[in-house]
Amino acid sequence: MANHKSAAKRARQSIVKNERNATTKKAIRTVEKKLRAAITSNSADEAKTLLQTFTSKIGKAAQKGILHKNNASRKISRLSKSFAQMGK
Repeated sequence: MANHKSAAKRARQSIVKNERNATTKKAIRTVEKKLRAAITSNSADEAKTLLQTFTSKIGKAAQKGILHKNNASRKISRLSKSFAQMGK
């Protein structure tokens, strides 16, 4: 337990941030899962919209520091590559 008023406040803030980050990560994982399914099933229109959504969400998460920027970039790159090879 926190011994100082400022430490107690910091503990409360970390709980709120942890919940917010967890929901953001969960949303990213959900979109990624749907995108991978769309790419596997060769539905180009759905995959295109999901790729745009995924890129937006993961980019914002990287900006906010929820994910590392290289991690976000790597995921975007790999999924974009698999989307591009989908029709071939």
